[in-house]
Amino acid sequence: MGKVTAIRNADRTAPEYAPVDQQRAPRQAFITVRGLSKQFQGTTIYDDFSIDLPIGKFISVFGPNGCGKSTFINMISGLLPMDAGEVLYDGQTIRDTRISYVFQNYREALFPWMRAIDNIHYPLKVLGVDRAERRRRVEKLLADFDVPFDLNAYPYTLSGGQQQTVSILRALVTNPEILFLDEPFSALDYEMTLFMRERLQKIFMKLKTTMLLVSHDLEEAIQLADQVVLLTRRPTRVAEIVNVGLPWPRDLDVTTGEQFIRLKRHCLDRFWREVKRD
Repeated sequence: MGKVTAIRNADRTAPEYAPVDQQRAPRQAFITVRGLSKQFQGTTIYDDFSIDLPIGKFISVFGPNGCGKSTFINMISGLLPMDAGEVLYDGQTIRDTRISYVFQNYREALFPWMRAIDNIHYPLKVLGVDRAERRRRVEKLLADFDVPFDLNAYPYTLSGGQQQTVSILRALVTNPEILFLDEPFSALDYEMTLFMRERLQKIFMKLKTTMLLVSHDLEEAIQLADQVVLLTRRPTRVAEIVNVGLPWPRDLDVTTGEQFIRLKRHCLDRFWREVKRD
């Protein structure tokens, strides 16, 4: 289901493809969510939920288990229908916004019968971009982000981190305005997770694509974000939006520094208050 939805969504939300190397003007507007509501089997997850998220920033979403973190980005990305509500991207609907989505399960997200490079080409093929132009755009993307493994290999021969790298490159090849990431590193080992966090930072610093990350790891949520959206238990509200304000890149010196530790302690305290709330 994830693969089909991702391809359909790419086709639906990218009526006109923008080149990978196109320079965007800085945007200071917001993703505006108003009146979002959602129930599952009689359980209210969201009820008249509203939030404004800045465009051009890296936003992490963190909260208690079952609060609807993935449900939130699935709804505002158009992958899951809302019971009620409206989402606008810089005043535009989702249909007028180029989005991409990186799924948690990279093994199911990639087409195993296609080489890694063909997986990266595929969204452009769906959009009707001719072969020569596809090749030019993919080569430009790969030149921007050095890939230290063979992209002519099939996904099942690659490591988990390599497969997720291919997923991220495939998501970026359409030059999205918004990139959604649903716990993209949760299935990786710790060493590869640290490596992928570093790689994602470099991508964000270079492209400044708006990124919305769902994470179950508080350290990751803080390390990668300009803002951390802390959610409450159901029915879900915003407990707090924490401005991180740490310098980029977030290397070991930053993530072991006093400011990072203070931020983590503050977020953890807010998290536990929500977990223990009746």
